[in-house]
Amino acid sequence: MNQTDRVREAVAAHRRDLVALLAELDPGQWDGATLCAGWRVREVVAHITMPFRTSLGRMMLDLVRAGGRFDRMADRSARRDATAMSHEQLSTALRDNIDHPWTPPGGGPAGALAHEVIHGLDISVGLGLGYRVPIDRLKLVLAGMRPRNIAYFGTDLTGVQLQATDLDWSHGSGTPVHGAAQDLLLVVCGRRLPPGRLTGSAADRFTRSATAS
Repeated sequence: MNQTDRVREAVAAHRRDLVALLAELDPGQWDGATLCAGWRVREVVAHITMPFRTSLGRMMLDLVRAGGRFDRMADRSARRDATAMSHEQLSTALRDNIDHPWTPPGGGPAGALAHEVIHGLDISVGLGLGYRVPIDRLKLVLAGMRPRNIAYFGTDLTGVQLQATDLDWSHGSGTPVHGAAQDLLLVVCGRRLPPGRLTGSAADRFTRSATAS
């Protein structure tokens, strides 16, 4: 199996995991907050499944209406679809597209895997669930975190070195911040984590206050 096929297989496996995770949620949890600021579980799932459900023409029209700003378009689309679709419909949209070949522009299969893994963690960590991304998938995602990918998120990692406690991975230089690889991936992507997931004197930079919702 070549590397591309290996990554595509990981994408499908992760979508199956997300389908199983979503099937265990009660209706109230679909309205629970995630690590994506302002998005509940339903908005995150709407965003994950948007490429499966939306034609290129509709996506381009939405992009024009958003002034050419992709992040604004994605936010508007997620909120619109999360309102229009039930959680059953959103789950079905993911379940029916386990093997969908979508990849983000310029990202290839590795970009698709990162997209699924990161947003899946937005849900599971946001809800306080115990889901752990398999290490082999995390290695594939972290290996694809090039400087330009990290720069996209705009996270200020100045003066810290992220050090994974469950695999041989680190990033940056400076004061150590320790955590599970999946949590450090979220840090790289600009997420602020619940208390207790990171250690080190600089951990508070990337941690929500105990009273944050």
